[in-house]
Amino acid sequence: MAELIDGVDFALAAYREEGVWDVQELTHDHLVDIDGLSHALRRFPGDGGAVGLVAMDEDFFLIVRVAGASTRVLLSDVTAADEWELARSAVDFLGLPQPEEEDDQVPAGDLDLLGDMGMHAMDMGVLLDDFDLYPDEMLSDVARRLGFGKLFDDAVGLTSA
Repeated sequence: MAELIDGVDFALAAYREEGVWDVQELTHDHLVDIDGLSHALRRFPGDGGAVGLVAMDEDFFLIVRVAGASTRVLLSDVTAADEWELARSAVDFLGLPQPEEEDDQVPAGDLDLLGDMGMHAMDMGVLLDDFDLYPDEMLSDVARRLGFGKLFDDAVGLTSA
């Protein structure tokens, strides 16, 4: 695993080619903003594009999905934009105002960005409402539902339950 810098817990690209999932680590220089991350994800082949899964400082996660010219974004906690450049970039990309100090911890973006892969908006919303889970645990659940849970858990050092 690459050296953890700037609070990055992990950054992975997941994509399915001919029905088989693959998971690759993303370098941290691609994590400056949404444009850099989406550009990095476009280099991966994939039947439905590629999905970027980024967890920061056990604080929040970001899912970015690219397919063709389309980029879809889900930020687990809008208040992370107060502290993290990558989260601020996500809020800007989504065209939302930057959060105020008194704002609640709520997700921002496309809850259904993985709906066609088996993780629908309602399921994502329920997962994001579980404040007892860390970002890596939430993303592990997402990976399991999409069909690459073991690959994800191996890549980030989680043990599968």
